[in-house]
Amino acid sequence: MRVLVLFVMLLVPTVVVAQEQPVAFVGAEIIPIEGDVIPNGTLVVRGKKILRVGSVKKVKVPAGTKTIDVQGRVIMPGLVCTHSHVGGPYAADGSGPIQPGVRVLDALNVHDSGFKRALAGGLTTLNIMPGSGHLISGRTVYVKLRFYEGRPSTVEQLLYRDAEGNGLGGLKMANGTNSMKGGDFPGTRGKSAFLVRQEYIKAREYDDKVQSANGNPEELPPRDLHLETLVEAMQGKRIVHHHTHRHDDIITVLRLSKEFGFRVVLHHISEGWKVAEEIAKAGAPCSIIMIDSPGGKLEARYLSLETGRILEEAGVRTAFHTDDPILDSRYFFRSSALAVRAGMSRKAALEGLTLAGAEMLDLQDRVGSLKRGKDADFIILDGDPLSIYTKVLETWVEGRRVFDRSNPKDRLYAVGGYGAGHDQSPYYCCFDEANQGGAR
Repeated sequence: MRVLVLFVMLLVPTVVVAQEQPVAFVGAEIIPIEGDVIPNGTLVVRGKKILRVGSVKKVKVPAGTKTIDVQGRVIMPGLVCTHSHVGGPYAADGSGPIQPGVRVLDALNVHDSGFKRALAGGLTTLNIMPGSGHLISGRTVYVKLRFYEGRPSTVEQLLYRDAEGNGLGGLKMANGTNSMKGGDFPGTRGKSAFLVRQEYIKAREYDDKVQSANGNPEELPPRDLHLETLVEAMQGKRIVHHHTHRHDDIITVLRLSKEFGFRVVLHHISEGWKVAEEIAKAGAPCSIIMIDSPGGKLEARYLSLETGRILEEAGVRTAFHTDDPILDSRYFFRSSALAVRAGMSRKAALEGLTLAGAEMLDLQDRVGSLKRGKDADFIILDGDPLSIYTKVLETWVEGRRVFDRSNPKDRLYAVGGYGAGHDQSPYYCCFDEANQGGAR
Protein backbone atom coordinates (compact mmCIF):
# COMPACT_ATOMS: atom_id res chain seq x y z
CA MET A 1 0.00 0.00 0.00
CA ARG A 2 2.83 2.40 0.88
CA VAL A 3 4.46 1.71 -2.47
CA LEU A 4 1.18 2.54 -4.26
CA VAL A 5 0.76 5.81 -2.35
CA LEU A 6 4.35 6.81 -3.15
CA PHE A 7 3.80 6.00 -6.81
CA VAL A 8 0.67 8.20 -6.91
CA MET A 9 2.51 11.05 -5.17
CA LEU A 10 5.30 10.92 -7.75
CA LEU A 11 2.72 11.20 -10.51
CA VAL A 12 1.05 14.32 -9.09
CA PRO A 13 3.42 16.94 -10.65
CA THR A 14 3.00 15.32 -14.08
CA VAL A 15 -0.79 15.24 -13.75
CA VAL A 16 -0.89 18.90 -12.70
CA VAL A 17 1.17 19.96 -15.75
CA ALA A 18 -0.97 17.84 -18.06
CA GLN A 19 -4.16 19.41 -16.71
CA GLU A 20 -3.09 23.05 -17.10
CA GLN A 21 -6.00 24.85 -18.69
CA PRO A 22 -5.31 25.94 -22.26
CA VAL A 23 -6.10 29.53 -23.21
CA ALA A 24 -7.23 30.46 -26.72
CA PHE A 25 -6.95 33.97 -28.14
CA VAL A 26 -9.54 34.07 -30.91
CA GLY A 27 -10.22 36.47 -33.78
CA ALA A 28 -7.04 38.55 -33.97
CA GLU A 29 -4.85 39.18 -36.95
CA ILE A 30 -1.84 37.01 -36.15
CA ILE A 31 1.64 37.83 -37.43
CA PRO A 32 3.54 34.59 -36.75
CA ILE A 33 6.76 35.90 -38.41
CA GLU A 34 7.43 32.40 -39.76
CA GLY A 35 4.61 31.98 -42.24
CA ASP A 36 1.93 34.19 -43.71
CA VAL A 37 -0.17 36.64 -41.75
CA ILE A 38 -3.39 35.03 -40.46
CA PRO A 39 -6.25 37.58 -40.84
CA ASN A 40 -8.67 35.83 -38.49
CA GLY A 41 -6.57 33.63 -36.29
CA THR A 42 -6.47 31.61 -33.12
CA LEU A 43 -3.51 31.26 -30.79
CA VAL A 44 -3.75 28.51 -28.18
CA VAL A 45 -1.27 28.36 -25.32
CA ARG A 46 -0.97 25.85 -22.52
CA GLY A 47 1.33 26.46 -19.62
CA LYS A 48 4.49 28.12 -20.89
CA LYS A 49 4.24 26.92 -24.48
CA ILE A 50 2.32 27.58 -27.68
CA LEU A 51 -0.03 24.68 -28.36
CA ARG A 52 -1.58 25.71 -31.68
CA VAL A 53 -1.69 28.67 -34.04
CA GLY A 54 -3.66 29.12 -37.24
CA SER A 55 -6.90 30.39 -38.72
CA VAL A 56 -10.09 30.25 -36.67
CA LYS A 57 -11.55 27.77 -39.15
CA LYS A 58 -8.62 25.36 -38.97
CA VAL A 59 -7.50 25.46 -35.33
CA LYS A 60 -9.32 23.00 -33.11
CA VAL A 61 -9.68 24.42 -29.61
CA PRO A 62 -9.31 21.69 -26.94
CA ALA A 63 -12.20 21.01 -24.63
CA GLY A 64 -12.11 23.04 -21.44
CA THR A 65 -10.11 25.84 -23.01
CA LYS A 66 -10.56 29.36 -21.71
CA THR A 67 -11.38 31.62 -24.65
CA ILE A 68 -10.40 35.28 -24.95
CA ASP A 69 -11.99 37.36 -27.72
CA VAL A 70 -9.33 39.52 -29.39
CA GLN A 71 -11.18 40.56 -32.53
CA GLY A 72 -9.81 43.78 -33.97
CA ARG A 73 -6.43 43.21 -32.34
CA VAL A 74 -3.04 42.12 -33.68
CA ILE A 75 -0.93 39.39 -32.08
CA MET A 76 2.75 38.87 -32.80
CA PRO A 77 5.77 37.40 -30.98
CA GLY A 78 7.35 39.24 -28.06
CA LEU A 79 10.11 41.54 -29.25
CA VAL A 80 13.79 40.66 -28.90
CA CYS A 81 16.34 43.39 -28.20
CA THR A 82 19.87 42.25 -28.94
CA HIS A 83 21.50 45.23 -27.23
CA SER A 84 20.13 46.78 -24.05
CA HIS A 85 21.50 48.47 -20.94
CA VAL A 86 18.34 48.17 -18.86
CA GLY A 87 19.14 47.46 -15.23
CA GLY A 88 22.05 49.91 -15.02
CA PRO A 89 24.77 47.35 -15.75
CA TYR A 90 28.44 48.14 -15.24
CA ALA A 91 31.12 45.52 -15.81
CA ALA A 92 34.73 46.43 -16.64
CA ASP A 93 36.24 49.47 -14.91
CA GLY A 94 39.01 51.97 -15.62
CA SER A 95 41.80 49.64 -14.56
CA GLY A 96 42.33 48.31 -18.07
CA PRO A 97 40.90 48.10 -21.61
CA ILE A 98 40.43 44.31 -21.74
CA GLN A 99 38.38 42.59 -19.02
CA PRO A 100 36.38 39.74 -20.61
CA GLY A 101 35.88 37.72 -17.43
CA VAL A 102 33.82 40.40 -15.68
CA ARG A 103 30.13 39.50 -15.57
CA VAL A 104 27.38 42.03 -16.11
CA LEU A 105 25.18 39.60 -14.16
CA ASP A 106 26.86 40.79 -10.97
CA ALA A 107 25.89 44.40 -11.62
CA LEU A 108 22.21 44.24 -12.59
CA ASN A 109 19.47 45.92 -10.60
CA VAL A 110 16.43 43.74 -11.18
CA HIS A 111 14.22 46.43 -9.58
CA ASP A 112 15.11 48.97 -12.26
CA SER A 113 11.87 50.36 -13.69
CA GLY A 114 13.42 50.06 -17.15
CA PHE A 115 12.38 46.42 -17.18
CA LYS A 116 8.73 47.38 -16.82
CA ARG A 117 9.03 50.06 -19.49
CA ALA A 118 10.51 47.42 -21.79
CA LEU A 119 7.46 45.23 -21.21
CA ALA A 120 5.27 48.24 -22.01
CA GLY A 121 7.07 48.38 -25.36
CA GLY A 122 6.42 44.71 -26.08
CA LEU A 123 9.94 43.48 -25.35
CA THR A 124 10.18 40.04 -23.76
CA THR A 125 13.83 39.04 -24.38
CA LEU A 126 16.91 41.21 -23.83
CA ASN A 127 20.64 40.86 -24.30
CA ILE A 128 21.87 43.07 -21.47
CA MET A 129 25.39 44.33 -22.04
CA PRO A 130 28.02 46.41 -20.31
CA GLY A 131 29.07 49.64 -21.98
CA SER A 132 31.44 50.06 -24.92
CA GLY A 133 34.17 52.11 -23.27
CA HIS A 134 36.49 49.09 -23.31
CA LEU A 135 37.88 46.90 -26.06
CA ILE A 136 36.41 43.94 -24.16
CA SER A 137 34.15 44.90 -21.30
CA GLY A 138 32.71 41.61 -20.08
CA ARG A 139 30.11 38.90 -20.36
CA THR A 140 26.57 39.82 -21.41
CA VAL A 141 23.44 38.09 -20.12
CA TYR A 142 20.33 36.93 -21.98
CA VAL A 143 17.15 37.49 -19.97
CA LYS A 144 13.46 36.76 -20.36
CA LEU A 145 11.25 39.30 -18.61
CA ARG A 146 9.41 36.97 -16.24
CA PHE A 147 7.58 39.67 -14.30
CA TYR A 148 4.60 37.43 -13.60
CA GLU A 149 3.28 38.90 -10.37
CA GLY A 150 5.32 41.91 -9.43
CA ARG A 151 9.09 41.73 -9.64
CA PRO A 152 11.49 38.81 -9.40
CA SER A 153 13.64 39.09 -6.30
CA THR A 154 16.87 38.25 -8.15
CA VAL A 155 18.13 38.52 -11.70
CA GLU A 156 18.71 34.75 -11.70
CA GLN A 157 14.97 34.33 -12.13
CA LEU A 158 15.15 36.10 -15.48
CA LEU A 159 18.00 34.12 -17.01
CA TYR A 160 17.86 31.99 -20.10
CA ARG A 161 19.65 28.76 -19.24
CA ASP A 162 21.26 25.92 -21.17
CA ALA A 163 20.53 22.23 -20.65
CA GLU A 164 22.95 22.15 -17.70
CA GLY A 165 21.27 25.09 -16.01
CA ASN A 166 23.99 27.62 -16.79
CA GLY A 167 22.94 31.20 -17.54
CA LEU A 168 23.33 32.16 -21.20
CA GLY A 169 25.10 35.22 -22.53
CA GLY A 170 27.66 36.57 -24.96
CA LEU A 171 30.77 38.72 -24.83
CA LYS A 172 30.79 42.48 -25.35
CA MET A 173 33.59 43.99 -27.43
CA ALA A 174 34.06 47.42 -28.97
CA ASN A 175 36.37 49.49 -31.10
CA GLY A 176 36.46 53.03 -32.41
CA THR A 177 36.59 56.17 -30.32
CA ASN A 178 34.78 54.83 -27.24
CA SER A 179 37.77 52.77 -26.12
CA MET A 180 40.51 55.15 -27.37
CA LYS A 181 41.40 57.06 -24.21
CA GLY A 182 45.16 56.92 -23.95
CA GLY A 183 47.12 55.78 -20.91
CA ASP A 184 46.52 52.07 -20.37
CA PHE A 185 43.81 52.31 -23.03
CA PRO A 186 44.73 52.53 -26.72
CA GLY A 187 45.19 55.91 -28.33
CA THR A 188 44.84 54.70 -31.92
CA ARG A 189 42.83 52.22 -33.93
CA GLY A 190 45.96 50.22 -34.74
CA LYS A 191 46.86 49.86 -31.08
CA SER A 192 43.27 48.83 -30.31
CA ALA A 193 43.46 45.90 -32.74
CA PHE A 194 46.95 45.00 -31.47
CA LEU A 195 45.79 44.75 -27.86
CA VAL A 196 42.82 42.56 -28.78
CA ARG A 197 44.93 40.32 -31.00
CA GLN A 198 47.56 39.94 -28.29
CA GLU A 199 44.95 38.88 -25.71
CA TYR A 200 43.38 36.28 -27.99
CA ILE A 201 46.83 34.82 -28.66
CA LYS A 202 47.29 34.50 -24.89
CA ALA A 203 43.94 32.76 -24.71
CA ARG A 204 45.02 30.26 -27.37
CA GLU A 205 48.17 29.48 -25.44
CA TYR A 206 46.14 29.12 -22.23
CA ASP A 207 43.75 26.69 -23.92
CA ASP A 208 46.67 24.66 -25.30
CA LYS A 209 47.97 24.21 -21.76
CA VAL A 210 44.54 23.20 -20.50
CA GLN A 211 44.16 20.64 -23.28
CA SER A 212 47.67 19.28 -22.75
CA ALA A 213 46.97 18.78 -19.05
CA ASN A 214 44.19 16.34 -20.02
CA GLY A 215 42.47 16.85 -16.70
CA ASN A 216 45.57 16.42 -14.55
CA PRO A 217 45.23 19.12 -11.84
CA GLU A 218 48.98 19.26 -11.31
CA GLU A 219 49.56 20.26 -14.93
CA LEU A 220 46.65 22.67 -15.32
CA PRO A 221 47.60 26.37 -15.51
CA PRO A 222 46.17 28.70 -12.84
CA ARG A 223 42.59 29.45 -13.71
CA ASP A 224 42.19 32.75 -15.59
CA LEU A 225 38.60 33.95 -16.00
CA HIS A 226 39.58 36.51 -18.64
CA LEU A 227 41.33 33.98 -20.87
CA GLU A 228 38.70 31.34 -20.16
CA THR A 229 36.03 33.66 -21.54
CA LEU A 230 38.00 34.33 -24.71
CA VAL A 231 38.49 30.59 -25.20
CA GLU A 232 34.71 30.16 -25.00
CA ALA A 233 34.36 32.82 -27.70
CA MET A 234 36.91 31.10 -29.97
CA GLN A 235 35.11 27.78 -29.44
CA GLY A 236 31.81 29.34 -30.51
CA LYS A 237 30.21 28.84 -27.11
CA ARG A 238 29.92 32.58 -26.47
CA ILE A 239 28.86 34.94 -29.26
CA VAL A 240 30.82 38.18 -29.53
CA HIS A 241 28.54 41.23 -29.67
CA HIS A 242 30.76 43.93 -31.14
CA HIS A 243 30.13 47.67 -30.97
CA THR A 244 31.54 49.26 -34.14
CA HIS A 245 30.65 52.29 -36.29
CA ARG A 246 33.10 53.32 -39.00
CA HIS A 247 33.57 51.20 -42.11
CA ASP A 248 37.26 50.61 -41.36
CA ASP A 249 36.45 49.55 -37.80
CA ILE A 250 33.85 47.11 -39.16
CA ILE A 251 36.43 45.52 -41.45
CA THR A 252 38.86 45.25 -38.52
CA VAL A 253 36.24 43.31 -36.55
CA LEU A 254 35.68 40.94 -39.47
CA ARG A 255 39.44 40.47 -39.79
CA LEU A 256 39.80 39.56 -36.12
CA SER A 257 36.78 37.27 -36.23
CA LYS A 258 38.30 35.32 -39.13
CA GLU A 259 41.73 35.18 -37.50
CA PHE A 260 40.51 33.83 -34.16
CA GLY A 261 37.34 32.07 -35.23
CA PHE A 262 34.88 33.78 -32.92
CA ARG A 263 31.27 34.18 -33.98
CA VAL A 264 30.34 37.84 -34.16
CA VAL A 265 27.27 40.02 -34.34
CA LEU A 266 28.09 43.52 -35.56
CA HIS A 267 26.28 46.20 -33.55
CA HIS A 268 25.39 49.75 -34.61
CA ILE A 269 27.48 49.81 -37.85
CA SER A 270 26.66 53.42 -38.70
CA GLU A 271 28.73 53.04 -41.88
CA GLY A 272 27.73 49.45 -42.55
CA TRP A 273 26.06 50.53 -45.77
CA LYS A 274 29.53 51.34 -47.13
CA VAL A 275 30.79 47.76 -46.69
CA ALA A 276 27.59 45.70 -46.98
CA GLU A 277 29.08 43.29 -49.51
CA GLU A 278 32.08 42.60 -47.28
CA ILE A 279 29.79 41.96 -44.32
CA ALA A 280 27.68 39.59 -46.41
CA LYS A 281 30.76 37.72 -47.64
CA ALA A 282 31.91 37.23 -44.03
CA GLY A 283 28.46 35.90 -43.07
CA ALA A 284 28.24 38.26 -40.10
CA PRO A 285 24.74 39.20 -38.90
CA CYS A 286 24.12 42.80 -37.92
CA SER A 287 22.15 44.47 -35.16
CA ILE A 288 21.41 48.07 -36.07
CA ILE A 289 19.85 51.05 -34.37
CA MET A 290 17.42 53.36 -36.13
CA ILE A 291 17.04 56.81 -34.60
CA ASP A 292 15.26 59.78 -36.10
CA SER A 293 17.66 62.33 -34.62
CA PRO A 294 21.22 61.12 -35.33
CA GLY A 295 24.10 62.61 -33.41
CA GLY A 296 26.11 62.08 -30.29
CA LYS A 297 29.47 61.10 -31.75
CA LEU A 298 31.51 62.00 -34.81
CA GLU A 299 32.03 58.41 -35.98
CA ALA A 300 28.25 57.97 -36.25
CA ARG A 301 27.77 61.01 -38.47
CA TYR A 302 27.11 58.89 -41.57
CA LEU A 303 24.42 56.74 -39.97
CA SER A 304 21.76 56.11 -42.60
CA LEU A 305 18.14 55.06 -42.38
CA GLU A 306 18.79 53.08 -45.57
CA THR A 307 21.20 50.71 -43.83
CA GLY A 308 18.49 48.10 -43.30
CA ARG A 309 17.54 48.11 -46.96
CA ILE A 310 21.13 47.95 -48.16
CA LEU A 311 22.00 45.10 -45.81
CA GLU A 312 18.87 43.19 -46.78
CA GLU A 313 19.67 43.54 -50.48
CA ALA A 314 23.21 42.31 -49.80
CA GLY A 315 21.85 39.22 -48.04
CA VAL A 316 22.86 40.19 -44.49
CA ARG A 317 20.69 38.94 -41.62
CA THR A 318 19.65 42.10 -39.81
CA ALA A 319 18.04 42.81 -36.45
CA PHE A 320 17.32 46.02 -34.57
CA HIS A 321 18.23 47.04 -31.04
CA THR A 322 17.34 49.84 -28.66
CA ASP A 323 20.66 50.41 -26.88
CA ASP A 324 18.27 51.55 -24.14
CA PRO A 325 18.47 54.28 -22.88
CA ILE A 326 19.70 55.59 -26.27
CA LEU A 327 16.32 54.55 -27.66
CA ASP A 328 13.60 54.09 -25.06
CA SER A 329 12.41 50.47 -25.26
CA ARG A 330 8.81 51.70 -25.50
CA TYR A 331 9.55 53.03 -28.99
CA PHE A 332 11.27 49.96 -30.42
CA PHE A 333 8.66 49.57 -33.19
CA ARG A 334 9.79 52.90 -34.64
CA SER A 335 13.07 51.27 -35.67
CA SER A 336 11.40 48.90 -38.09
CA ALA A 337 9.00 51.60 -39.27
CA LEU A 338 11.85 53.95 -40.14
CA ALA A 339 13.70 51.16 -41.91
CA VAL A 340 10.64 50.31 -44.01
CA ARG A 341 10.20 53.96 -44.85
CA ALA A 342 13.76 53.91 -46.19
CA GLY A 343 13.16 50.83 -48.35
CA MET A 344 13.60 47.74 -46.16
CA SER A 345 10.91 45.11 -46.74
CA ARG A 346 8.15 44.82 -44.18
CA LYS A 347 8.93 41.13 -43.73
CA ALA A 348 12.61 41.72 -42.93
CA ALA A 349 11.78 44.67 -40.68
CA LEU A 350 9.37 42.65 -38.54
CA GLU A 351 11.84 39.76 -38.40
CA GLY A 352 14.40 42.32 -37.26
CA LEU A 353 12.34 42.91 -34.12
CA THR A 354 11.80 39.23 -33.40
CA LEU A 355 13.26 36.16 -35.11
CA ALA A 356 16.47 37.71 -36.45
CA GLY A 357 17.36 38.94 -32.98
CA ALA A 358 16.55 35.54 -31.48
CA GLU A 359 18.93 33.93 -33.97
CA MET A 360 21.72 36.28 -32.92
CA LEU A 361 21.32 35.03 -29.35
CA ASP A 362 20.96 31.36 -30.36
CA LEU A 363 17.41 31.44 -28.99
CA GLN A 364 15.50 30.91 -32.24
CA ASP A 365 14.24 27.49 -31.14
CA ARG A 366 12.48 29.10 -28.18
CA VAL A 367 11.36 32.59 -29.19
CA GLY A 368 11.09 34.97 -32.14
CA SER A 369 8.05 33.48 -33.86
CA LEU A 370 4.68 31.95 -33.03
CA LYS A 371 5.01 28.22 -33.60
CA ARG A 372 3.83 25.12 -31.80
CA GLY A 373 6.25 24.20 -29.04
CA LYS A 374 7.88 27.61 -28.72
CA ASP A 375 7.65 29.73 -25.58
CA ALA A 376 4.31 31.52 -25.26
CA ASP A 377 5.86 34.99 -25.45
CA PHE A 378 3.60 37.32 -27.43
CA ILE A 379 2.09 40.78 -27.50
CA ILE A 380 -1.37 42.12 -28.29
CA LEU A 381 -1.57 45.39 -30.24
CA ASP A 382 -4.45 47.65 -31.13
CA GLY A 383 -3.29 48.18 -34.71
CA ASP A 384 -0.56 47.68 -37.28
CA PRO A 385 2.86 47.32 -35.63
CA LEU A 386 4.45 49.85 -37.96
CA SER A 387 1.91 52.58 -37.29
CA ILE A 388 2.93 55.39 -34.95
CA TYR A 389 -0.59 55.32 -33.51
CA THR A 390 -0.46 51.66 -32.46
CA LYS A 391 -0.14 50.78 -28.79
CA VAL A 392 0.96 47.63 -27.00
CA LEU A 393 -2.12 46.59 -25.02
CA GLU A 394 -0.77 43.44 -23.38
CA THR A 395 2.52 41.58 -23.11
CA TRP A 396 2.61 37.87 -22.27
CA VAL A 397 5.64 35.85 -21.20
CA GLU A 398 5.52 32.06 -20.97
CA GLY A 399 1.75 32.14 -21.15
CA ARG A 400 1.27 34.68 -18.38
CA ARG A 401 0.35 38.34 -18.73
CA VAL A 402 3.13 40.62 -17.52
CA PHE A 403 1.84 43.96 -18.85
CA ASP A 404 -1.71 45.24 -19.19
CA ARG A 405 -2.17 48.79 -20.42
CA SER A 406 -5.66 48.93 -18.93
CA ASN A 407 -4.14 48.48 -15.47
CA PRO A 408 -3.31 51.97 -14.10
CA LYS A 409 -0.07 50.74 -12.52
CA ASP A 410 1.12 49.24 -15.81
CA ARG A 411 -0.13 52.21 -17.82
CA LEU A 412 2.22 54.45 -15.86
CA TYR A 413 5.20 52.62 -17.37
CA ALA A 414 3.74 53.03 -20.85
CA VAL A 415 2.98 56.75 -20.75
CA GLY A 416 5.08 58.24 -17.95
CA GLY A 417 8.38 60.02 -18.44
CA TYR A 418 11.82 58.55 -17.94
CA GLY A 419 11.89 56.76 -14.60
CA ALA A 420 8.11 56.46 -14.45
CA GLY A 421 7.08 54.29 -11.56
CA HIS A 422 10.61 54.06 -10.26
CA ASP A 423 10.55 52.42 -6.86
CA GLN A 424 14.09 53.33 -5.82
CA SER A 425 14.86 56.29 -3.55
CA PRO A 426 17.96 58.29 -4.43
CA TYR A 427 20.95 57.68 -2.24
CA TYR A 428 22.77 60.68 -0.80
CA CYS A 429 25.14 60.64 2.12
CA CYS A 430 23.00 63.08 4.10
CA PHE A 431 19.55 62.62 2.60
CA ASP A 432 16.67 62.10 4.99
CA GLU A 433 13.60 61.04 3.02
CA ALA A 434 11.26 61.56 5.98
CA ASN A 435 12.35 65.18 6.31
CA GLN A 436 12.54 65.75 2.55
CA GLY A 437 16.26 66.09 2.41
CA GLY A 438 17.08 67.28 5.91
CA ALA A 439 20.55 66.49 7.24
CA ARG A 440 20.99 63.50 9.50
